[in-house]
Amino acid sequence: MTFELLLTEPQPIPPHAIAAIAAFLLGIVQFMLPKGTTRHRLIGYVWVSLMVLVAASGLFIFKIRLIGPFSPIHLISIFTLVSLFFVVRAARVGDIARHKSGMKQLFGFGLVLAGAFTFLPGRAMHAVLFGG
Repeated sequence: MTFELLLTEPQPIPPHAIAAIAAFLLGIVQFMLPKGTTRHRLIGYVWVSLMVLVAASGLFIFKIRLIGPFSPIHLISIFTLVSLFFVVRAARVGDIARHKSGMKQLFGFGLVLAGAFTFLPGRAMHAVLFGG
């Protein structure tokens, strides 16, 4: 396993992948810590910022072209950006159940499921994990 292969990918893939890995790890930490604390909010803002970076950079990745230059990653990116707005707003207005559910879904679908596809043969993370 070598991250050097990741760093040689064209932009914006390296920051996209690094932010996704960081968001994944930070998300796991966030799920284990107590909720509603100042620390929870601080980690949450960092996590949301990482997810904005992941989703926004995903809009500029054109390696898989299914419809012109676009692929399902572009839809996932848009969905993630919109969802982040609504789940943060839910917390701010006190709708904690919606916030909690939305964050779990973003983590599960936006990071875990979407991230799993990056390990398919021919993709950058597959090369990082299994060799070029």
